Formats: sequence, C-alpha cells, structure tokens
Amino acid sequence: MKLTIKIVWAILLCSITRQSFAQTDIDAIMMEKNAFCVGPGYSYSSWKNYWEGTKKRENLNLGTVSTQMFAVMGNYGVSNKLNVLFNVPYVVTKASAGTLRGQSGMQDLSLMLKYRAINQKINNSRIALFGLLGGSLPMSNYNADLLPLSIGLQSKTAMARLMLDYYYDSKWFATASATYIYRSNVTLDRDSYYTDEFILSNEVKMPNATSYNIRAGYRTQWLIAEAVLNNWTTKGGFDITQNNMPFVSNRMNATSLGANFKFVFRKKPQLSLTGGASQVVAGRNMGQSFNVNGAVFYVFDLNKKEKATK
Repeated sequence: MKLTIKIVWAILLCSITRQSFAQTDIDAIMMEKNAFCVGPGYSYSSWKNYWEGTKKRENLNLGTVSTQMFAVMGNYGVSNKLNVLFNVPYVVTKASAGTLRGQSGMQDLSLMLKYRAINQKINNSRIALFGLLGGSLPMSNYNADLLPLSIGLQSKTAMARLMLDYYYDSKWFATASATYIYRSNVTLDRDSYYTDEFILSNEVKMPNATSYNIRAGYRTQWLIAEAVLNNWTTKGGFDITQNNMPFVSNRMNATSLGANFKFVFRKKPQLSLTGGASQVVAGRNMGQSFNVNGAVFYVFDLNKKEKATK
C-alpha cells in the first residue's frame, strides 16, 4: 500500500519514478567533462487497488491515492568517466475519499557518483560497465508514520549499483543494472508499535532492499526511445495485516513496466525534453500505481565560460 514515491520509485527511486529523466543514475548516459545538465521535472502517480500482503484489494475509505513530485535534478561531469548527480524533490500526496489528509513537503535529497569503468568498442558494438555509489537523506522533518499518505520513510539510505550497457550499430541498446540499498532505522513520534509482535520502542529497524532494472530500445544523439522493466524487493519486513494501515518496515515489493523517451532539439542541442509512463504490474504491500512524468533539461558548457573569461 506504500506510495511509489522517490525511495520506492528507484531508488526506486528510484526510484520507479525517476526512470524517464535524462542522464540519471539508472541509465548509461554520461556528461562530458565540465558539462552541467540541470532542469525541473514533474511526475504524477495514482492507485486505487493495492496488495495487502499478496491479496489484491481496494479501500473505499481512501478512494484513489495520488502523489505529485516536483523536482530539480542535475548532473555534472567531473570528467568524461565520472559524473556527480543530485535530485531535490518536493512531494504532495492526496486521497480522494475518507478523512485522512494528504501531506506535502521537501522529501529526500539524493546524491550519486557514477563512474564508467569500461567503454570498449567491438566491431559495430560497444560495451560499457558502470559503478555507482550514492545515498539519500531527509530534507525535512516530515512524518513517516502516516502511510499511505506520508511523503517518505525518513530513512537515510546508501546504495551501490553495477550497470552493463550494450550498444549496437550506434542505434540499438540494452542496459541492465543491479542495486543493493542499505536503509537506516527510523524514529517514530510514539514509544511503541506492533509489527508481527509488540515492540516497546520508538525506533524501527528498516529492512534493506534490492532493485533490478532492464531497459532496451533506440538511442542516438537526438532521440532515445526505450522500454523499461524494474523490480524492487525488500529483504525482510512483514505484511500489512487485514484492514490495517501500512507500516514503514512492511515488506514492499513491486515490479513495473514502462516506456520513456528523450528528445534533443537539433537547433538548440543544449535543450532536451524527456517523458515516460510506467505501470506496476505485480506487488506486495504496494499500490498498483500508474505513473507519468516529464522533465526539461539544459546543458551548460562550463569549458566555454572558462575560455571566454580567459
């Protein structure tokens, strides 16, 4: 029943939500040295049905639960092999029925290092291997104990990812990645809670998670069109009990299918548009959400500024 917001979008958000944005931590695109790509992004997701454990159902007291995310994302090329990425999201949640009020606020700041270790050409193909390290931390004191309308989980995260990209004939590609996510404990505004046992504490141990992503399609300098399969699996946790609210340490699994695009303007190659959509097709303690998103990016060449100054 957990909202597909940033930390479950890919890290999910990772997250499932960030997968259409250009030059992200989940694709095989790199910025050149001293190039800075930045821009605003927007995503909207909603669900009516959800999985209570493995049982699919709906809750008329909630109606349709929706999430909007407004974000500023950026990517700086430290070198042609090393990029630094960031994501600053503002999240708004809402339920169309019932008495639960939606939440809004700054969510979690994400920072990522992306390193291309191998970039080998073989005949008409090219194979690249990437390693990524990063994490996230809450930017505000939002309440994580109000699921499914919380804007986040208040857990600090650290992640490591390996990503392999195969590029053929300068047009077709396939990219696969595997990620492990460590999540810190969460402190609640109460001194006891119940999981599958009664616990007299305000600290909740969060299960870690893994994420797998496969994307393939058409990629050139001017246009990218791709299909995406994403899986998020929590390594532990427990199921939502019948007719109960979800909890921060629930087992939350989700598999989604989606499609993305990126369009670069030929007359203004620094400017690009991205967009995409995805659907959760299988899950556990998750909403069966549909997501659409888009972003506008501009690339600043800091090399040119330095030359102009000199």
